[in-house]
Amino acid sequence: MMKRILKILILLLIPLSSSAQMTPLKSQYVLNPLVLNPASAGNMGVLNVTAFYRKQWVGVKGAPETMTLTADAPFSDNRMGLGMIFTSDRVGVTKESHFMANYSYKVPVGKGTLSFGLGAGITVTNTAWSKLIVLDPEDDFILIDSKGFVVPGFSFGTFYSDNNFFAAVSIPKLLGYKYDFGKSKYVVNNNMGEYYYLLNTGYLFNLSPYLKFMPSALIAFSPGDKVLYDVNAHFRIMDRFWAGAAYRNNRSLVGLFQIQLNDQIRFGYTYDYDFAKLQTYSSGSHEIMLRYEFRYKVQAISPLNF
Repeated sequence: MMKRILKILILLLIPLSSSAQMTPLKSQYVLNPLVLNPASAGNMGVLNVTAFYRKQWVGVKGAPETMTLTADAPFSDNRMGLGMIFTSDRVGVTKESHFMANYSYKVPVGKGTLSFGLGAGITVTNTAWSKLIVLDPEDDFILIDSKGFVVPGFSFGTFYSDNNFFAAVSIPKLLGYKYDFGKSKYVVNNNMGEYYYLLNTGYLFNLSPYLKFMPSALIAFSPGDKVLYDVNAHFRIMDRFWAGAAYRNNRSLVGLFQIQLNDQIRFGYTYDYDFAKLQTYSSGSHEIMLRYEFRYKVQAISPLNF
C-alpha cells in the first residue's frame, strides 16, 4: 500500500519539478490540430468552436483532468487565420489555466497551401500545498498555499495540406517554467535543448465514393530525451462517421469515434487503454469532443479533411 502511495505522489508531482516544454496531448488532435500547431488556424475554412473534456487515468486520485475550448476562423479570403485556445488543467494539487492566441498566414504552394503560424499567451498556475500530507514537520512551506503565478507562453508551427495529404512541424512551447522552492516562485527559462519538436503527417486514401482511409503519425522529440510517437488510422464513412485507433509509445491503445450530426455539429469520443504498469490502478482515460461550425459552405478549404 505504501509503495502505491509513493508511486502516485511521484506521478502527481512530476509537473511541478519538470521543465520539459511539452503540451498536454489530446487524442482528438487528429481532427483538430490547432491544439498542437498555430499554423492550422483557419484551415477548416469556416468559423468553428470546439470543446474538449479529458479525464486521464480514471481510478487514480489526483490524475490529470483537462477542459479545452478552441475557436478559429479564416480571414482575408482565406489568406490568414486567427484562433484561440483556452485550457484548464488540474493535476493533483496543481491548477493551471492556459490562454493562447494564434495567427497563421497562408500561401499557395503547388496544389496545396503552406501555412506559417505563431502563438502567444499566458499560463496562470497555482498549487494548493496545504492539501498535501507532510511527513517532515519542518516542511512548513508545504502547509501554505502558493499564490497564483503568471508566466508567458509562445508557439510556432508550419502546416502544408492539399486535398489528400498534410504535413506539419511545430514547437508548441517555446518557454519552459518550473517552481523554485528557494525563491517561492516559478522561474521561466528558454532552453532550446528542452524544446519538443512535433512532426505530424497523414494521407487520405479514397477507397470508394463512400469510404475513405487516413493513416497518420505524430512524432515528438527533444534533444537528450526519448522520442514519443503516436500512430493513427481511421476510416471515414460517407463523410459523416469516423472510426479508428491509435498506438502510443508502447504503452497505450486508443479507440476513436466521431460523428457529423449535421453540417454544423460534430461529436467525438476516445478511450485510451493503458497496458503498461499503470493499468493496475486505472481503468483507462476518456475524452469527449463537441464542435460547432457557425457557417457552412461547400467551397470551404477541405472542411472535412484537415
